[in-house]
Amino acid sequence: MSLIIITIIISNCSSFLQIPVTEAELLGAPLFTGATLDTAWSRRCDDLARAIQRLTSIGAQDALILLRASFSRVQYLLRYSPSVDNSALQRFDELLRSAVGRITISALSDIQWFQASLPIKLGGLGVRRVTSLAIPAYLASAASTLTLQDHILALCPSANDASFEDYLSRWSSSFGAPAVPWPSKQSVCDRPGLQADCARVEASVADATQKARYLASMAPHSGDWLLALPITMCGLRLDDEAVRVAVGARLGLSLCVPHRCNCGAEVDAEARHATVCKKAPGRMARHQALNDVVCRAFISTGIPASKEPAGLCTRDGKRPDGLSLIPWQNGKPLAWDVTVGATLAELYVEAAARESGAVAEQAEQRKVEKYRDAFRNYCFQPIAVENLGAMNSSAVDFINTLGRRISSVSEEDK
Repeated sequence: MSLIIITIIISNCSSFLQIPVTEAELLGAPLFTGATLDTAWSRRCDDLARAIQRLTSIGAQDALILLRASFSRVQYLLRYSPSVDNSALQRFDELLRSAVGRITISALSDIQWFQASLPIKLGGLGVRRVTSLAIPAYLASAASTLTLQDHILALCPSANDASFEDYLSRWSSSFGAPAVPWPSKQSVCDRPGLQADCARVEASVADATQKARYLASMAPHSGDWLLALPITMCGLRLDDEAVRVAVGARLGLSLCVPHRCNCGAEVDAEARHATVCKKAPGRMARHQALNDVVCRAFISTGIPASKEPAGLCTRDGKRPDGLSLIPWQNGKPLAWDVTVGATLAELYVEAAARESGAVAEQAEQRKVEKYRDAFRNYCFQPIAVENLGAMNSSAVDFINTLGRRISSVSEEDK
């Protein structure tokens, strides 16, 4: 019986395919550097190049979302294959840069691409560079499986992961001694590198305008439009020109050819004058759109509301943008007023360069002073939004409250 079993085992083993160790893969991820890993990265680059050709045939907002989502195809390789020194990583990053440029019809400088590759909450577009993630991704993956590796290699206690030791040494030389035990979360390993990248972008800032723009890009919620799904029925779809301008304003790209405005003012390549021009045709439409959003949010909570209520005005005859028709808090209805400030306007740019959201906070104070005496019997909420995305802090709290009430009424998670 034993002879039969041995014969069967030998027969089955003889059919196994023998390959060199350097060509070994585990669940599709090469385990060592060499031709197999080179081929894997070459395929990822070819896939991305082919995808870029197709992304240009769809809307810019959809294309940006898909470009960020496509990163998951290489995250697996970064975490489980020693890819740090592979030359294809640089090619992959160059393809990402060209993709952003083609989607937004822009030419990114080196520092603009550097900012674009930062996470959205740090002022970027969330299109991460694989060269910056290769070491943190591999170290986090290796650290999270150290216990399992020890069990598997119990018979070979002297075996070491040479790639792990090498990458850990490189990381330590740049950011200091690691924590003990080594963190297994990629975000923790990535954080020092992101801080260094942010410092590099900030060091490139040459004047107050650039400083104000960069701070505004990192303001809470200023990049939420990049995360919104392009659902037309919900009013969340942006046209290609809106995406181009939004990305350009965030990164400081050239938006137009310098020219003279109809009002007589000079317009620079970044089109900053467009945000303050009294003759700009879209100013009132954008203001009304913001006001409509707030009014619809009230109605969604089950609270009837009226825009520009008659009979409720200041001494100069100006009315707030809206009023709830039933009490909001402490037996008082709520009146709100929407205003939009230009972050880079000459009057505000110095304050915006000192603190993110300063323009919105100043606008809030002006609204409070304006309506202080007229609305003593009402709750009053100013909603100040900067054209680069920052909002006054009380408006953020107010919108969060509206969201919770909508969630409660609809019985859906926020």
